[in-house]
Amino acid sequence: MGILTTILILVIAALHFYILWFEMFAWETKGPKVFRSFEAEMFPKTKVMAANQGLYNGFLAVGLLWSVLIRDPAWSQNVALFFLGCVFVAGVYGAMTASKRILYVQALPAGVALLLVLIG
Repeated sequence: MGILTTILILVIAALHFYILWFEMFAWETKGPKVFRSFEAEMFPKTKVMAANQGLYNGFLAVGLLWSVLIRDPAWSQNVALFFLGCVFVAGVYGAMTASKRILYVQALPAGVALLLVLIG
């Protein structure tokens, strides 16, 4: 993979590590500030659900990090395509069901990285 592709994959991985932290460890403290339209009482009640989502985001981040550490170019590409595809699908689904912003924050960067991996 090229340097630009690797950097983009690492940025996407960093985003998902941040989401892991936010959903698993800062849901009740930072969540009400980020999601101001939700009632504050909702955050303690949904803490376990958010932590579960955070864990899945962590799996995506680790998979993306793994893809850039693999020395075999074919395996590296295949692993990157799989995890970027997962991020892209999750981003599209999130944009359709939760917030259009997710399309730009999650799906678009993953889609660009997918294309870079494919043409690289």
